[in-house]
Order: sequence, then structure tokens, then C-alpha cells
Amino acid sequence: MTGTRSGPGGTSLPEDPVILAEFESLLAYLKQSRGFDFTAYKRSSLMRRVLVRMQTMGAKTFTSYLDQLQVDADEFTRLFNTILINVTSFFRDTPDWDYIRDEVVPRLAGPDGATEPIRVWSAGCASGEEAYSIAMLLAEAIGPEAFRERVKIYATDLDEEALSQARHAAYSAQSAEDVPLPLRERYFDRQDDRYIFNKDLRRSVIFGRHDLIQDAPISRVDMLICRNCLMYLNTETQARVLARFHFALAPRGVLFLGKAETLLAQSRSFEPLEVKRRLFVKADRPMEARYLRFTPPAGVAPIARLVVDPNEELLS
Repeated sequence: MTGTRSGPGGTSLPEDPVILAEFESLLAYLKQSRGFDFTAYKRSSLMRRVLVRMQTMGAKTFTSYLDQLQVDADEFTRLFNTILINVTSFFRDTPDWDYIRDEVVPRLAGPDGATEPIRVWSAGCASGEEAYSIAMLLAEAIGPEAFRERVKIYATDLDEEALSQARHAAYSAQSAEDVPLPLRERYFDRQDDRYIFNKDLRRSVIFGRHDLIQDAPISRVDMLICRNCLMYLNTETQARVLARFHFALAPRGVLFLGKAETLLAQSRSFEPLEVKRRLFVKADRPMEARYLRFTPPAGVAPIARLVVDPNEELLS
């Protein structure tokens, strides 16, 4: 491609307006034909990943790659997986999960004899390891019987292929090595070279497709896990998603983000629980409404001011 600049790893990113227009046409096709809107993603990251697939397929232009997508349905799945990069593991970043076990889970469990429901949302769950990680910690804290009665874990992702793997809950021996041996023996069944997560506890983990940008958030959750998803979104979209997370969390609910994510722009809406671990608590104060300002044409007096909340609901 002509008119390019070098990206990380030597990947060339086009700058030519014609080429960029072709890229926008490709994004429009993905939205129209498959219903996936990637326009809120950071353009540099998004384009770099599309170029990876183009190089693999031998496509020289975005237009020729679009032609390949139109005739090869499987290539869309490969592209989708490349864009989303489903990188996860059980108890990823072990010190963070140790803190959750020692400080957050007792907070969720409540005092001995507590019966209140515990609701967790694992957003961007990929193949399910983090959803099952929190499930194991909660089962350890309150016991399997109370877990089945009290706990609901909602695990969501855009990637249907990853969700299918998560629902089957079958993991390789290499993946299962990330689970401490006592937990692996209690919560997994060994079948040949695969480890299958406990069937009874699995009933409390509900997997479903969900778009963080477009779909309504799950509500009244006590803990929300979303690790290294926001980093791929542009700043405005990050703010919108964080506002939805604020709405989703119950009072004093816990938000667990990834190492690459911060909450500086939302510091008055979330209070730090353990910044090093990227753990935050929903602040007691509501998120501030914002004003939509409209500058009328010359000679036309303004007639209204709109006020919306963070969920884009009209207040006045």
C-alpha cells in the first residue's frame, strides 16, 4: 500500500485518504452484513489487526480483502478472533486474585449465615476462565450448596465461538495448570487430556452474547470483572462504557479492571479499593449528568437545553 506510516512491530498503517475510505467501507460491510460495529474501536489497533489477516490471506487492498470476506464465511470468524484477541487464563495475574480471595470475596459473601444473592458480571469473558475463577473462590468461601442457592455469574462476550467453548467448560491440561491443585481437584473432572469444570456449579454461570457498546448493561451486580477490554476503545466510548458499568453496579459494588486500564476520567464515580490491583468501588454519589450544548445558527435564539444522564437517558 502507498502512503503508509510504520506501526509497532513494523506493521505499515496507510494514510492515503482513498485507502482510508476503503477501510471505512470494510467496517461498514462488517456492520451491515454481520451486525458488528467496530467504529468505536481505536483506529490504529483495529487497522493493524485487519492488516494481519490481509497479509495472511494475501490481500493487497482493503477492497480485495472485502471481496474475500464476501465469499469466505469462515474468514469473518478468523478476522473477528484477530480483532478481539481472546487472551485469558485462570487466575490471570495471581496476586490480584489473591487480593480478591482475601479482601473482596468475604465482602461479597457477607457474615456467616447470610442468604442475600450474589451477582457477578464477567464482561468480555472470552472462553470463560475468569468467570470460573471467581466461581471457585465464591464456592470456597460459602460452600457449594450456598453457592448454588445464592450466586449468579453472568459471563458475556461478543465472540460466539469463545462463548461456545466457555459453555462446554472443557480445558486443556496446560490451561488447567493455572488452577491451584486443591481447587483443580475439587472443581474439575479429568477426562483424558481435558479438565471439565464442575457441572453443578456451572449451572450458576450464565453465558451470553453482549456488546458493551450497544447493549443495555446487566444491573444490580455486586462485582463486575472487565479486564483489558476498554483499552481497545476510543476515549469517548470508554467513558460511555464506564458510565454503564457505574449503572450496572449495586451500591458499593466492586469493579475489577485490567492492568492496562485506568479510571482517571471517572475518579469521582469510582473510588479506589486497591489501585495496584485495578480494583475500584462504585462511589455513593451518582455520576454527574452532562449538558448537551447546541449553538444555533446566527440570528436564531436557543429554545431548549437537553440534559442526559450517563446512560443517554433524557433528564430534562
